[in-house]
Amino acid sequence: MDALEIVGFISGFAGVFLTVKKNKLCFPIGIINVIISCFLFYDSRLYADSLQQLVYIPLLIVGWLNWNKNTSDEFIVEQLNKKEIALYISLFLSSGFLLGYILKTFSNASFPWIDSMATTASFLAQYLIAKKKIENWIIWIIVNIVYIVIYIQKDLDLYATLYLIYLLLAIQGYRIWLKNFTNQTV
Repeated sequence: MDALEIVGFISGFAGVFLTVKKNKLCFPIGIINVIISCFLFYDSRLYADSLQQLVYIPLLIVGWLNWNKNTSDEFIVEQLNKKEIALYISLFLSSGFLLGYILKTFSNASFPWIDSMATTASFLAQYLIAKKKIENWIIWIIVNIVYIVIYIQKDLDLYATLYLIYLLLAIQGYRIWLKNFTNQTV
């Protein structure tokens, strides 16, 4: 464990905590976290995770811009429709298998298949945050469980702990956003 991992841990916790609280500062803090995490994951041969961090930068910027469009204090949570669910599941599966194949065939990546699937699910979840879709939290709950196991296997204990905290925050985020969504529809 080094200073970079500690700063990554702190900025990661702060970014997700602020997302749960629906605070726009989650995006710039998230950008700091993903830059740090990119270097740490690359060094651990978790190439899909490293790529994931690079893709998060534009996703975080889009989310920040989208959340800033609404000038009122009202935060409207939305839900996916059946057509969107079908589209996103097929995009997740096809991109996850493609990335897994590429990493398995052309790299020495650790856990290329499961890491690729978790990475593509993470892209989807981050995109759904930008769109204020409640389902993002369900995806994060599953992804965080997978990453806890991966990071324990790679001796990234602080990051395994961070993803345990992310898991708890995702559960809390789902509860808060669900309450907000339920109150909107009443």
